[in-house]
Order: sequence, then C-alpha cells, then structure tokens
Amino acid sequence: METMAEKKLYEGMFLVDSARAASDWDGVDAAIKKILEKAGAEIVSMRKWDDRRLAYDIRSTGRGTYLLCYFKADGQKIQGIEKAVQLSEKIIRVLILSTEQMTKDDIEKDTPTTKAEKEKQKTISEQPQEAEVSRQSDQQEAPVAEDAPTTEKAPAEEEAQTTEDAQTAEDVEHAGETEQTQETEKPEESEKAEEAGQAEEIEAEGIEAEEPQESKPKVVPDD
Repeated sequence: METMAEKKLYEGMFLVDSARAASDWDGVDAAIKKILEKAGAEIVSMRKWDDRRLAYDIRSTGRGTYLLCYFKADGQKIQGIEKAVQLSEKIIRVLILSTEQMTKDDIEKDTPTTKAEKEKQKTISEQPQEAEVSRQSDQQEAPVAEDAPTTEKAPAEEEAQTTEDAQTAEDVEHAGETEQTQETEKPEESEKAEEAGQAEEIEAEGIEAEEPQESKPKVVPDD
C-alpha cells in the first residue's frame, strides 16, 4: 500500500509578461492554478507582487509582472511544476522555495503592489478631509471676504458723514448769521444810545442858554 507523502509549504514567484498580465490577467491566473492543481498542490495564497523592468530581456520581454503564490505540495512534485512552467506560453519563469518556517502573518504581509494600493486608497480617502479642511478654512476667511459688503456700506457711511458735515457747516453758518445779527443789532443800539445822548446834550445846552437870559435884571430908566 502506497502511503501519501506529507505536503509542505512552498513559496512560488511566477514571472509573466506585463503586457499579457494587463490584457489577460484572468488567463494568467488560470494558467498558474492549472499547473499547481495538476501537481496536486493546495493553494494557500496567490496575489500580484509587483511590476518591474527586467535586468535583461527574457523571451523578448523587457518588463515583467511577478505573482507571489504560497501553496502546499508534495516535495517530489516540485520538479514537475517547474517543467510545466517551462512549457507554458503564458508563464515565463518560476522560482520555488521551501518555506516551512513561514507564519500566517508572513504570508499575509503587504507586497509592493498592495502597499501602493493602500497608499492610493489613503490618498483618495484624505481628499474629502482636505476638501473639508479647505472649506472650513474658507469659512474662517469669510470675514475677509465680507469686506465687500463693508465696502458697499461705505457710500452710506460717506453719505452720513457728508450729511453731518453739511449740518455742521449749516450750524456754523447759522452761528455766523447769529453773530452778524448780534453785531448788526449792537451798532443800532449804540447809535440809538448815541442819539439819545446827543438829544440830552442838546436839551441841556438849551436849558443853559435860556438860564442866562432869565437871570439878567431889567433896567428901568428913571424919568
């Protein structure tokens, strides 16, 4: 009776043409899974690792896409997997390593691609926050923008100031008229007083002129 060999954990880094991966990702994914399943492997995790320029062209390909796959398989089947990759038209190369000490956290660790996607999502999620901060900043700066209404109020204030100035000027003019009236009245009163004084003087002189005539004794000639 043939006993089944214990499956071990392996890490496989598959390389495919970036152009093919971009145009036919599902086809590339299916080709890798088919090879592994044919070898009796159990896929634990498989995801895109990164897009990179190759150090040299392989099968006329200058840029490749790497797929990182963790799977459990019989060690005796690894050579068959590598052989199937060499015969595949969609997969350029594969590097398979034993990873018995690999933990679940190590397997789920971010790849360069997932890191880039998270950064992109973070940037997208921060945009509404930045827009909100910008909106709040605009609201805080709104009093500056409200200078325009203040400017619109300026004509009314200027009109009020002009009215006040006009009233002040009018008050000054009335005050001048009052002073002129007072000054005009003063000469008239002085003139009247002067005329009254002159009249009194004339009357006094008339009295004095009459008094000498009354005081002279009449001379009666002796017969």
